[in-house]
Amino acid sequence: MGIEEFDVFIIGTGTAGKSVAEECIAEGLKVAIADNREFGGTCANRGCDPKKVLVGLTEILDRAEKMKGHGITKMPEFSWKDLMKFKETFTSAVPAATEKDMKALGIKMYHQSPKFLDENTLSVEGKTVKAKKIVIATGNKALELPIPGRDLPIISDDFLELEELPESIIFIGAGYIGMEFAHIAARCGANVTVVEGESRALGNFDEAMVKHLQKASEEIGIKFVFDSEVTEVEKLQTNYRVIANQNGKQIELKAKLVLNTAGRVPSIDDLDLENGNVDFSKKGIIVNEHLQSPTNKNVYACGDVSDSEGLPLTPLSSQEARIVAGNILDKDRDKTVDYPPQPSVVFTLPNLASVGLNEKEAKEKGYDFKVEQKLVPKWFNAKRINDDYYAYKTLIDKETGLVLGAHLLGPDAGEMINMFVMAMCGKLNCETLKGMIFSYPSWGSDIKAMV
Repeated sequence: MGIEEFDVFIIGTGTAGKSVAEECIAEGLKVAIADNREFGGTCANRGCDPKKVLVGLTEILDRAEKMKGHGITKMPEFSWKDLMKFKETFTSAVPAATEKDMKALGIKMYHQSPKFLDENTLSVEGKTVKAKKIVIATGNKALELPIPGRDLPIISDDFLELEELPESIIFIGAGYIGMEFAHIAARCGANVTVVEGESRALGNFDEAMVKHLQKASEEIGIKFVFDSEVTEVEKLQTNYRVIANQNGKQIELKAKLVLNTAGRVPSIDDLDLENGNVDFSKKGIIVNEHLQSPTNKNVYACGDVSDSEGLPLTPLSSQEARIVAGNILDKDRDKTVDYPPQPSVVFTLPNLASVGLNEKEAKEKGYDFKVEQKLVPKWFNAKRINDDYYAYKTLIDKETGLVLGAHLLGPDAGEMINMFVMAMCGKLNCETLKGMIFSYPSWGSDIKAMV
């Protein structure tokens, strides 16, 4: 059998990969796509979407708990099994539907991770294929712990498939995944401990906001063990034991389940990138402003796997995919990346949300700015639901009155941050924002008092 040739071969079927494939096939190119996991990518199958479904239940539990004695007389009962069945209604059809759509478009599909043989040649499913352009959109995967017992902890993918929630869980890592899943587990009744090597959780977020979130987390029973590097995980008769080094002293923790939430890394190990002359770093595929490999001009990378300025967010994957498709098809539109303000949200309760610069970054860039910062549980929107954790910090350029950064903590911070994104993208200064009429009483109307 001869070598099959394609105009474009895409590795990865998440948001970025699908978007490039669909646009290229629409322009008449011969397109193939491959994935070593179920089609549809992380977000829809085992990431953002199913996680947010679980968060939906915890929002009800959190709201009911805070309103006990203020109208709520009895906490609602819930079923973890029923919740997981509901979650399945969002995820179970994704792989088959994705494949059906691609088949209808005429995209050739492979169910294996390809390996580079040379700059334009891949080996996949025992076949050799060539492509004029190759797009890498494989996303990220869980970081493997470099310790004895590394295979014993489960990862977030597995947590989303748990038939029963164990009575006690240890999370290794206090990043956004660890914090989000710790909140879900704790609010659903598990005894939760979070072990973190640094001195605090969520190192990329504003420290003052994180302190408020840590306090809120502790109030729902989450225990934190900071400055502790996990050195080993052991399986006991009925529990797991986590051994860690805390400031030179060995400590031991036990639980029914251990989750590795230590972070995520580019999913590139199986690609044999060296054979394709594709340079990479710890952050992913090295790319230029066109999201093109500088060492192999026929290769592009988009989404979480690219070592670009884009955050690992689904909306950014779509934008990067558009740039890649534009370059491959030579479209009359932007072919270089220009990242707008990128919001990031931790879907704990309260939400933690951020966009733009923090104080250190603003100083390094030479801005003369003022900081507005308050904990405001007495503001109407928080007070009406009896929520003690509502806070903000905004950075305002003194010369222009423009918002440089916003950092929010609150029940609806994940939605409120979008208002700041619009203000920053639209270059709306504080005077303009304060002069706008928003619906009241709404969370969005509060931003006028934050600038």
